[in-house]
Amino acid sequence: MIALIMPATAETYSLGLQVEIGKIDKELKKLWEQGEGAMTRASLINLAIYSEAPGSLEKNTQIISQITQSHACRAIVIGADSEAKENRVDAWISAHCHISHAGSKQICSEQLSFLLEGPCTNLLPSIVFSHLDSDLPFYLWWQGEFHDPMDPQLWAWVDRLIYDSQTWSSFAAQMRLVETAQQEARQRVVLCDLNWTRLDKVRSAIAQFFDHPASHHHFAKIESARIDFAPDFRSAAVLLAGWLAAQLNWRAEKTKARNKLQFSDSSGRKIDIELREHAGEPIGRIILNSGDVEFIVTPAKCGDLLEVSRGKRGEKRIPQSMPAQSNHPVDLMSQELMRGGPHSVYLRAVNCVRDLL
Repeated sequence: MIALIMPATAETYSLGLQVEIGKIDKELKKLWEQGEGAMTRASLINLAIYSEAPGSLEKNTQIISQITQSHACRAIVIGADSEAKENRVDAWISAHCHISHAGSKQICSEQLSFLLEGPCTNLLPSIVFSHLDSDLPFYLWWQGEFHDPMDPQLWAWVDRLIYDSQTWSSFAAQMRLVETAQQEARQRVVLCDLNWTRLDKVRSAIAQFFDHPASHHHFAKIESARIDFAPDFRSAAVLLAGWLAAQLNWRAEKTKARNKLQFSDSSGRKIDIELREHAGEPIGRIILNSGDVEFIVTPAKCGDLLEVSRGKRGEKRIPQSMPAQSNHPVDLMSQELMRGGPHSVYLRAVNCVRDLL
């Protein structure tokens, strides 16, 4: 049974011991009994990952192994293929163990893995619900696009729904689905977009410019901005523009150019934001123009820092360094798992640029 224990340094990630669906609890009990004394089971949340991508079970097992170093959980990893003609349901159990800070015991999080093929993919809610660790919050990470219609039975149990709008082909259609699910669950589901998490560090960098009361007057003087984004990350740039609009009470105006956005403030003054596609980090150089002052945030050449500076155009300035955002899924998920609250600022930002995404 030792093969079920997968250290974080392992280069290959086995799904563990294959078991019959009806014997999962029995086999889990055996697993913990055999490791008694050396292993301590830990779980703070239920974390389910659903994916329809080929090979996702192994890939997401690797991600779970890294996440559990900091976030103990019962992990439920699901790979599905609804297009298959024949029904197939396979299950595995395993444990991810890491040495505790005291160095005496292994702290372990258990993982249940399921492969669903054919019409039986409709059994997803039943499979998930019957294997949740009772009384713990339930976080569902849905990879890829949602299906219409969405099963209201599933959302009735979800506390936080995690997704990445960067991968969506139609933001408007997908957002309607998740908002409908949220309404059917009577608003208990918190919507968590990793595309929003991706903006954490640049939002902090921009906000710090205006922390001092002496800088507040620049809010009303911002006249234009430029946001560079990597290929396929335009939606992140639009969300960043939406955040500025939400915080400064701007309203989006209709424009003909896809990457030239325009907003108006409460007095009707126009603010232009140019989006530029440029290879590099998901969000690259950001320039805010307020009168004759530029506020600049740009990735440092070292890759894990941001350089921030302000000053008049053309003058030499010495930038300060701030932490940059990692785009690795484990880092994004770890940030999200540390959060609480309803993400109300995200929803306001989305509402400001919904028609632009």
